[in-house]
Amino acid sequence: MGEEKENAEERVVDISLKDLSKRLEEFARARDWEKYHSPRNLLLAMVGEVGELSEIFQWRGEVDKGLPNWEESDKEHLGEELSDVLLYLIRLSDICGIDLGDAATKKLVKNGIKYPARVL
Repeated sequence: MGEEKENAEERVVDISLKDLSKRLEEFARARDWEKYHSPRNLLLAMVGEVGELSEIFQWRGEVDKGLPNWEESDKEHLGEELSDVLLYLIRLSDICGIDLGDAATKKLVKNGIKYPARVL
């Protein structure tokens, strides 16, 4: 059982945006939620989750990279809220017919042109 859980966690680490998109579509279909997944509704739900994510950092001031002074339970909560935002973003892009991986890759190229690397 422990090895099975470890393998499941390993698979999750390697999941693609397209795989997550498919799983989200199946999840919504199985619950008959597709009728609620309009771009507007998904965007507003995502904004709500961004608010929950913001609350985690609200009174902490600046935090060190890697969050070394955080409790594991706080890190777990952060991971859950980050995941909520990501999942809504993926579902929103899917409903809008945007290939998020492709759009993000193109945006990185544009940003590289707009903000060239400094030559040292």
